[in-house]
Amino acid sequence: MEKTDLERRLLITRQAINQRVKEIALEISSDYKGKEPVLIGVLNGVVFFFADLARELSIPMTLDFVRAASYGSEMISSGTVRLTKDVEIPIEGKPVILIEDIIDTGLTLDHVVGLLRERNPESVKICTLIDKPERREKTVSIDYCGFKIEKGYLVGYGLDQNQKYRNLPDIYILE
Repeated sequence: MEKTDLERRLLITRQAINQRVKEIALEISSDYKGKEPVLIGVLNGVVFFFADLARELSIPMTLDFVRAASYGSEMISSGTVRLTKDVEIPIEGKPVILIEDIIDTGLTLDHVVGLLRERNPESVKICTLIDKPERREKTVSIDYCGFKIEKGYLVGYGLDQNQKYRNLPDIYILE
């Protein structure tokens, strides 16, 4: 079967995603009351989650992005992480929340967190829409998690397969 012929099975509705994003935003807003965290999104998949989460926060914040690649056009991680866009604002002494769409192997997150910690932020917390420990290779500490999914290749709401399906408002499993 060609990759373009894969079937999609609905896993998480847009309503469930919206509700969970609001809950995470309330938790972050409470935890960071009186502070101004730097939200750093990992491009490209995080765009929808990042924007929705940032709009729901009730605290001041600054925003930036990094781009790290480990998948290319394959459905499995290459195991090699390349940083193709770096943070552009100073984070030294500031609380940082690194926001991911999905944590799978943990290789990308481990690499990015290591680079951020070299810049001496006050703290680095991890927020992810999807925690998928099925193929975890690096141990990661997740502070804010939308959904824990055990298995499957996920697409929609920013998640892609070879740059396709990102724009779907729900999350699906490709079969």
